[in-house]
Amino acid sequence: MEIAYGPHSAHRLDYYCPASNSINNNQQHALIVFVHGGAWRSEDKADHAALARALLDRTGCAVAVPNYRLTTPDNPIQHPSHSQDVLRSLHFLSTWSGPEPSKPLPPPSRLYLLGHSCSAHILASIFLNSPYDELTPSPELLAATRGIACSEGIYDIDRLLHSFPTYKEWFIAPAFGNKEDFSHANVASYPLRRGGEHIRWLIIHSDADTLVDQLQSQTMYDHLCTLAAGSSSPATRIEKNFDELKEEHNDLLKGEVYPRIIADFVKHDLAEADASAA
Repeated sequence: MEIAYGPHSAHRLDYYCPASNSINNNQQHALIVFVHGGAWRSEDKADHAALARALLDRTGCAVAVPNYRLTTPDNPIQHPSHSQDVLRSLHFLSTWSGPEPSKPLPPPSRLYLLGHSCSAHILASIFLNSPYDELTPSPELLAATRGIACSEGIYDIDRLLHSFPTYKEWFIAPAFGNKEDFSHANVASYPLRRGGEHIRWLIIHSDADTLVDQLQSQTMYDHLCTLAAGSSSPATRIEKNFDELKEEHNDLLKGEVYPRIIADFVKHDLAEADASAA
């Protein structure tokens, strides 16, 4: 079903709900949110309906797929507007009582956020300590976010342009401005955000991706490992998976391996929650 989370026509999300008799208590309070990629300029939530259903089937958890405003000739918005929209959707979902007003549900207490390509940058700009005050998540959202999995991500834009110089004119300058330096938007340089030290991060990359090089993911993984090593929280966990995916940049979202990797990531955390509650 489609749900409005804000006033703009792009402020819509698709919500996929499991059958109530098929889930346990922790699954009932968990929500997976997949944020689509598309170079800040394309794609739609409907493009990922099959993936959302695959994630629902594999995990038993509800799945949400939000849209956000895109940078187009008719709507030339720039960073951090895309991230602001995603943050708005997450604030909505973290306080939402469900799709049936007559049967309100408690807000999800365990959020698993998935970013692909440019949306890996979007999520990192929210959940790491970015220089944008307007990208500050609420304490409740931070506490509920248990894991963030980023695949084929863009993190260090200057390094990306060194590998793919044509990307500047194609989508970086429209989305970030025609600058000589993009270090201000390098999420692989941002510190941990206070209150988010418990979040488990998984950095994923396919060795068949020709659109974003593995250097991006390795840079982000190394940065997060450095942050975790300096964190006072023993719960900060950083993982990577650079070995299993063998598909092109977007093709992997249609395959069998990516949903299984995400399901393992989510179910492992839910199993730990079950064990802690026992």
